[in-house]
Amino acid sequence: MGDIIVIQFVTLDGVVSGPQDWAFKYGPVTDDKFRLGERMTKGVQLYGRRTWEQFSRLWPGRDSDYAKVMNSVPKRVATRTGIDATAWENSAAIEGDPLVWAAEEERDVVVIGSTSLVRALATAGLVDEYRLLTFPAVAGGGDRLPIGDYRFTATELVGAAVLTVLRRESADQRL
Repeated sequence: MGDIIVIQFVTLDGVVSGPQDWAFKYGPVTDDKFRLGERMTKGVQLYGRRTWEQFSRLWPGRDSDYAKVMNSVPKRVATRTGIDATAWENSAAIEGDPLVWAAEEERDVVVIGSTSLVRALATAGLVDEYRLLTFPAVAGGGDRLPIGDYRFTATELVGAAVLTVLRRESADQRL
């Protein structure tokens, strides 16, 4: 089984909802700010339906090197209502329970956004690592991540944000 890695934009007060309102004023995501490297290109991305729908309107029209990665990697979507998989290349809805799918996936699974899906994965004890890009903003209210017993493993200044890596105690040391 690969690792399940959650990547999120977050404010100083821990809010992850509404990043379009605060994160993007610090510049667009044009490279691997989450420092995933081959874990991104050899893994699979996992989205909730609403996040996938937003991204499927955003990424296919971009042509930067990072956009090419985002567009070419396999993408799976946790949805009860289905998706139009032709909207974003290499996308497919998950058949059955997304938690079972994630637990059985052999590649690293990179979960982007999708707060309700992240909550379900965290509640099931499936999240191995959080990679949080913290911006110098305070939202004052909104959704927060269910981060429990994870240890701090790395930090790096990335543009106007700070990348923090938190790893579950029992997860392998593959950073």
